[in-house]
Amino acid sequence: MAAIDAGRLLSASAALNEGGVMNVVPGKEPGPAANIIWVASYPKSGNTWVRVFLHNLLRELSGDVEGVQDINHLYQHSLRENAVAFFEQKLGKRAAEATEVEIAKARPEVHRWLAGIKREPVFVKTHLQFCNDHLHPTINLEVTLAAILVVRNPLDVVISMAHHSALPIEDAIRQMATPDMRWRPHVQRVHEVLGSWSQSVASWLSLTDRPVYMMRYEDMLEDPKQSFAGLARFLRLAPSDGQLQRAIAKSSFAVLQKQEVACGFIERPESSQQFFREGRAGQWREVLSGKQIEEICTVHASMMQRCGYLQPDCGSPVLLATPAARQE
Repeated sequence: MAAIDAGRLLSASAALNEGGVMNVVPGKEPGPAANIIWVASYPKSGNTWVRVFLHNLLRELSGDVEGVQDINHLYQHSLRENAVAFFEQKLGKRAAEATEVEIAKARPEVHRWLAGIKREPVFVKTHLQFCNDHLHPTINLEVTLAAILVVRNPLDVVISMAHHSALPIEDAIRQMATPDMRWRPHVQRVHEVLGSWSQSVASWLSLTDRPVYMMRYEDMLEDPKQSFAGLARFLRLAPSDGQLQRAIAKSSFAVLQKQEVACGFIERPESSQQFFREGRAGQWREVLSGKQIEEICTVHASMMQRCGYLQPDCGSPVLLATPAARQE
C-alpha cells in the first residue's frame, strides 16, 4: 500500500464551499484513483467521533493548534457518501426523481468521482453494508484504499438508535435485526442499505483485499490514547504525544456536546432532539429489560462474540452423549 503523506492529506478541499455542497465545474471529471478511506459503521456507533478526531489530528499536524474543529465543517477533510448533491451530479436530475435502481447503479460512479476530487486519500463516511444493491455494489472497491470500521455494542446502539429515530426500543430492536434493512431517502441523502447490525459488521470484516482497521466504541472511551494512536499508525501518521493528546481532548464528548448546544449540528435528523446525547457505554444495564437483552444477544450472538461483547460459546455441547443416553 502506498504511503499516506500527511502534508498531502492536510490540503483542504477547494471543491467544497461553506455550505458543504460540491462546487462542480461542468465537463471536468476528475480521474479515478484508489484513495477512498471509508469511515464505516452502523449508525450511532461513533462514526462522527472518529471523523472529528481525524480533523483535529490533521489540524495539529499542520500546525493549526488554536481552537477546535467545528463539527459543522467536517467536510474539510471528509465527505458523506450519501449526499444528494453527489448523485444529482451523476444522474443529471433530482435524486428525488430517480428510482432505487438508478441510485444503486449510480453509486459506484459517485464513488469513482469522489475518489478523483483530490489526489490525496479522502475520508468518506458511510453506514452502508458492504453488499450488492439491485445487483450493483454498494462500495466501489476499485477506488478504495482502506477502511476504518467503528463498532459499538448493539445493546447500547439500540438505545441510541431509538432516540435518534424517535422509535420505541422494541421497534429499534426489530429494525437492527432486520436483514437487508434500508434507510429511505431523505431531502439531504439517498437511500442506504444498512442491513442488520450483524450483517453490517460482518460485511466489513469480510473484506479481504483491502486493509480494515476496527475500532470499538468502548475501547475509545476506556483508553482513547491507545485507540486513537492505533488509528494514527494505521494511517501512517506520526503525531507527537502532545499532538495526539490535544487532538483527543479537542474531540471529547463534552466538547462535541457543547458545540451542538451552542451552534446545532447539521447532521442531526429532525427526529432527534440531540445528536450527542450520552456518550457512554453500558447504558443497556439501566434501560433494557431482561427480555430485550436476551432478544438482542440471541439474534446477534455470533458477531457479538467476534467483537468481544459476549463470551465465546459454540452454541451447543460438544461432548458426545453417554452410552446410556444414546440407548434411550
